[in-house]
Amino acid sequence: MRIDMRSDTVTKPTPAMRRAMADAEVGDDVLDGDPTTRRLERRVAELLGKDAALFFPSGTMANQAAVWLLSRPGTEILLDAGAHILHYEMAGAAALAGVQVRPVAGDPVLDAAVLAAAIRPTSPHVPRASLVCLENTHNGAGGRVTSLPAMREIAGVARANALPVHLDGARLWNAAAASGETLATLASVADTVMVSFSKGLGCPVGAALAGPRDLIAEGWSVRKRFGGGMRQSGILAAAALYALEAHLPRIAEDHGTATLYASIVDGVANARVVPPDTNIVMLDLPGSIDAFAVVAEAARREVLVTPWSSSRIRAVTHLDVDEGAVRMAGNVLVEVVERMADTLGHLSS
Repeated sequence: MRIDMRSDTVTKPTPAMRRAMADAEVGDDVLDGDPTTRRLERRVAELLGKDAALFFPSGTMANQAAVWLLSRPGTEILLDAGAHILHYEMAGAAALAGVQVRPVAGDPVLDAAVLAAAIRPTSPHVPRASLVCLENTHNGAGGRVTSLPAMREIAGVARANALPVHLDGARLWNAAAASGETLATLASVADTVMVSFSKGLGCPVGAALAGPRDLIAEGWSVRKRFGGGMRQSGILAAAALYALEAHLPRIAEDHGTATLYASIVDGVANARVVPPDTNIVMLDLPGSIDAFAVVAEAARREVLVTPWSSSRIRAVTHLDVDEGAVRMAGNVLVEVVERMADTLGHLSS
């Protein structure tokens, strides 16, 4: 049995989701609007407490549209040093929006104090900031939740410096479930918010950008410029609508299985888990054990996880791995790490 915990993006549409997609009412969204896509956009705007929302093919495109809309070319945008926008969006902010991405080192994620210290005074020698980007949950920090008070403090610093705020909320669903806050409350700190349907909710494709009505209307043109105009997109939007009803209420289950997985692998051969807030588990290996070798051996045993660095492994729980599968995956990883530790011990003795 193959157990894939590389990401919550690996899920397959359920039979019920496939039926919803097959039965979707559709139209040409570029020409005169797709009715199912319009329903999804209204629902997302309602959930996030924003005026309007726009459906995108991917979270990366939605993030980059927000950067385009809120920043100014020739300035810098400020974000956490481990942010997805910085590391995994192919320098899109520079290539598309003409802005310099300036990483700010948080501990472990961006907070108000470090943001305030990073904002440069006006000078003819350095670029001014034009945007602050947040990420919640924070992928690189192991699915870490930034609390509502912390987000409000960050937004306060941004507003005091006349900087708009974009929230990369690809896994905002998880942040809401873990914190007990509503999606709208968490989204209220930002001018624009991106949410992803293919992470956590089990959809094959899609994200949305929400914000003020006039800004989202302008976002329609930006999406088209980026090549994101879609035709009968209601087939994809139907999957997201179904997920919001059927999969969103059970997302906390993934946090429970992540905690279970963490309890199994923590301490093996002196490896240490970053305690998970949500559905992402980071395991830090001792220096003598190579994460890439561990991942390769686990894959040979039908357990797939991700080498985050040479010493860190990431595993992500989702609706396609139940408690039994998570136990099996954890036990396999323990066996692999223990065997490698024993081998290295023999080699060094």
